[in-house]
Parts: sequence; structure tokens; C-alpha cells
Amino acid sequence: MSDFINKVKAIVLGHAIGDALGVPVEFSEREELKDNPVTDMTGYGTYDVPAGCWSDDTSMSLCALDAISGEKVDFNLIMQNFAKWYNEAEYTATDEVFDIGNTCCKAILNYERGNPYYECGLSDERSNGNGSLMRIHPVALAAYLRKGDYSSKLYLIEKASALTHAHKRCKIACGIYSFVLWELIEKPDKESVFVGLKKAKEYYAYEQELAHFNALFNEDFAKTPVDKISGSGYVVDTLLAAVWCLLNTSNYSDCVLKAVNLGLDTDTVGAVTGGLAGALYGLNGIPQAWKNALLKCDYIEHLCEKAFK
Repeated sequence: MSDFINKVKAIVLGHAIGDALGVPVEFSEREELKDNPVTDMTGYGTYDVPAGCWSDDTSMSLCALDAISGEKVDFNLIMQNFAKWYNEAEYTATDEVFDIGNTCCKAILNYERGNPYYECGLSDERSNGNGSLMRIHPVALAAYLRKGDYSSKLYLIEKASALTHAHKRCKIACGIYSFVLWELIEKPDKESVFVGLKKAKEYYAYEQELAHFNALFNEDFAKTPVDKISGSGYVVDTLLAAVWCLLNTSNYSDCVLKAVNLGLDTDTVGAVTGGLAGALYGLNGIPQAWKNALLKCDYIEHLCEKAFK
């Protein structure tokens, strides 16, 4: 299990570092970042927080991680943890909540009004932001350990997405991400990305919503010009950007920096990309200086060990 724990840490820390790299420049336009690109861990900027500070992406991921025991996921506890984060700033880097998406906020408020966890997520067309994709990796890790066919694993993934984002498009995005992550865990090689995409396409073949991801399944997707890749908060854009960055770089640092410098939703695109890059390049592939700079890194590692001991 120690080898798996190291993979877990690579994914979770890879995600958190990508998040922290993007926090200071969130909402920045790509042209602005071309003139002054992110090249290292910095602080302040968009938010009045120090270098190494992560956002809601990592906080909500840790809420999920702290409700996992191996392959078992306590969804009601995840919602309780979301509420603790939102109201009491638990699972934060600086004891402060400074960023939260509208859909996540509404879902948490639905839970606090007494709705069961499985009825809290929003399912309308406009609720297709990246707020469940950004926190799906802990549940994807639990699902990886689950015995059985893909339907039992994807049951967990889609249920986790629906806590906040219940539209089928968001569920599929989380599913595609999970297929890619699982293959990278099995074999940390770029070819695994294509294997994961192929399996996801086959699994969701009869879902009409899959059409929104068609560009991702194009055999020449990696050659897509950067001006066709968006850093927006739309779930499809975020997933495409993360995979594109993974396929067009050769190490963790270049991968997450490319993601952040796409602009706009820099923390989430950096985080989603960083989790996949952590799986591909491993814990030792993440610069030690960035691990040292990440706030509460030991705490994050402790939660990884607690969930998958």
C-alpha cells in the first residue's frame, strides 16, 4: 500500500500546487499573462493571501478526502465537511474562505436547509461549471480501489459530482477525468491518457452529452492550437485544457505552468491539470521547492495517509 500512498500524495499534492500557482492570477487574461507569465510560486495578486495558499479547489477536495476510508466514501460526511469549510473555514490554508463558486454555494445552502445530500446538487443547463471536476480526484482514488466493473466505480464518481453539480455533463466530465487518472495510476505514461480516453468514450458511448467532449477524442487533439484551448470555468473547457497541457509538456512544472498561463480560471485549471500531472510524473517529479512552499503540506499528506492507510 505504501506505493499507492505515494501515488495518492503525488496526485493530491500535484493538484494543490497547481491550485496555489494559479490563485494569485485568477481571472487574468491570457494576453496579460503572456507579458508577465507565472514561472514560480507567488502570493497576493488577485487575493490577499501568501504564496503557497490554495483555494476552494483544494479545500473541497480535502473535505472529500477526510470522508474516505479506502474504497468507502461517506457522502453525507462530505456535505457536512463542505458546510464546516464554508461556515468555519475548516480545511483551508489560512483559516479563511476567500473563493467559492455559485453552484457549490447553493448546494451547500440546500444541505443546510435540511435537504438530503443526494438532492442538493444543481442540475440545470447553466450549472455546468468545473466545481465538481476540481474536487473529484479523492473519490476517483477510492473508486480505483473498488472491486467490480466500471459501472460500480462510476457510480461513486457521478454520485460525488452530483453533491454540487448534478447535470449529466459534469458527471461525464468527472468520469472521463477518472478513466484517465486510473490508467495513469496503473501505468504512468502518456499512452495511458489515450487508453483512458478510449475507455471513457466506450463507456459513455450512448450518452448524448458525450458530444460536448468530441474534440477530446480527436486523434489529433494534442495538436490543437493554443488559441482553441480555453481556461474558462466551463467544465468542458477545463477538462480539455488539462488533458491538452498534459499531452504538450514533458514534466510536472511545465505542465502546470502551461495550464495556469492559459488565464481566466487559473487556480482550477492548474489544479485539475496538476492532479493528472502528479499521477504521470510521481511525487519525486514535483519540485521540492514547491512542496516546501505549499501551505499546510504536512496536513494534506496526513489526510492522504488517513484516507488510504
